[in-house]
Amino acid sequence: MLIPRPDELTRGEGEFLVAPDTPIVSDPPLRRAAEWLRSALAPSLGALPPTSGNGPAVRFRHAPDLAEEAYRLTVTPEAVVAEASSHPGAFYAAQSLVQLLPPSVHRSAATPGPLRLPALAVTDRPRFGWRGTLIDVARHFLPKREVLRYLDLLALHKINVLHLHLTDDQGWRIEIKRYPLLTRTGGWRAGSTVGSSRHGRHEDRPHGGFYTQEDIREIVAYAAERAITVVPEIDLPGHTQAAIAAYPELGNTGGPVDVRTAWGPGEHVLNPEESTLAFFRNVFDEVLDLFDSRYVCIGGDECVTAEWRESARVQELMRERGLPDEDALQAWFVRHFDDYLTERGRRLLGWDEILNGGLAEGATVMSWRGTGGALAAARAGHDVIACPLTDVYFDYRQSDGPDEPIPVGCVIDLADAYAFEPVPEGLSPEEARHVLGGQAQLWTEPVDGPRALDYLAFPRLVAFAEAVWTSGPRDYAEFEPRLLAHLERLDALGVEYRPMAGPHPWQQRPDARGWPRSRAEMLADVLGGPEQHL
Repeated sequence: MLIPRPDELTRGEGEFLVAPDTPIVSDPPLRRAAEWLRSALAPSLGALPPTSGNGPAVRFRHAPDLAEEAYRLTVTPEAVVAEASSHPGAFYAAQSLVQLLPPSVHRSAATPGPLRLPALAVTDRPRFGWRGTLIDVARHFLPKREVLRYLDLLALHKINVLHLHLTDDQGWRIEIKRYPLLTRTGGWRAGSTVGSSRHGRHEDRPHGGFYTQEDIREIVAYAAERAITVVPEIDLPGHTQAAIAAYPELGNTGGPVDVRTAWGPGEHVLNPEESTLAFFRNVFDEVLDLFDSRYVCIGGDECVTAEWRESARVQELMRERGLPDEDALQAWFVRHFDDYLTERGRRLLGWDEILNGGLAEGATVMSWRGTGGALAAARAGHDVIACPLTDVYFDYRQSDGPDEPIPVGCVIDLADAYAFEPVPEGLSPEEARHVLGGQAQLWTEPVDGPRALDYLAFPRLVAFAEAVWTSGPRDYAEFEPRLLAHLERLDALGVEYRPMAGPHPWQQRPDARGWPRSRAEMLADVLGGPEQHL
């Protein structure tokens, strides 16, 4: 239950009153969710609720019969009982309980009088186990405090995966102690494109930032308390110009390279020497020590192969390894790191270009170029996460209106986000089981700060979250009135979302031109190769 709707709950008589002295108690396996609820309600109540006491109470009860993310929530005038088998289910019960309270509960100020919960019963579980959001911190860095704020917003909407895009041509954002130049040199660039690269406007304003390893540990722990897994992405063999700028021996020319200032994939890619593989194994050794996610993304997308074709040394290595073409070389990179991650109990995750040249045995595919990757991978018995660019790339424009800020890509409006269906047509029931869920992307070329990210993410992310949580038919006309009520929660939280009627004047960007496209144009571009499409 994301935004309560009538068919998801059974109404009862009366209400339960939550006062400052109302105990919130818990069976031991669910204590973390109970502690989160205590801290979430404390500002509104003006005090931290006790953990024991007589009389009516909010109780978290262990229920081993429920699936990991399922919960039962029962509210009567005498008690509130949240039942779950594990922390995620208990946390979602706590979030649903908060959603049943007035929006003022999200403000950091006491609410006059007790908090009123309507009597009801809910039994709920998500449709998909992967309900993800990608935030690209490589193009525009997002400070740690904002990452933590976003984790709270994702948790509010029961999104359970934060995919952090940590490295790209335009910046390296994670400290690797063995290779300090990755952040010292690769962590900042001399300037940035303003708006779409198509128009060639450039700003000579340095941009940079990175997360220390202590920052990453804090982010991962903060997410875990909110039932969110943080999945790291370290790109290879393309999208690696920032790494090559720091360590030129990783490239193919041997010469100095700058961190890329234009958007789009750079022409500088990794060479296939054993020393380069060893370098990135060392990088991943430190990454795996910081992240506990089963999945680790290696990118594998939009690899520009011109340097490989033009390098006598690369062509020699390809002949020695029996690799007939550059697609096979890219697949060789992917298989190497698939073996590396499998040996360490992890699973490789990559964008659907990893299908080129043959898919590595343990790989899971992020299907972004339409549904073709999802169909091919699922039919071959590989797991898939659906993230088609024409449906869930939330950096794309939200309307045809001339006031949309930096209008790139095709229109993806609220109704489109709500209609998103992760399982493509044409799969058998057995094949469809390989679709783990869906993921919305927040690429940050058109985002220069948290306010712009809020504008692109919300309220589309609310619609997406319900699409990947809810089973059965969905009707946007039924959803919109509930969304309007939910916007009061976002207001209380200070989220600078896009108004339903269009952007505020201060959310517009008349100084930065975009590149509006149709859905057909976007698909044709990305299927044609790693070209600039923003």
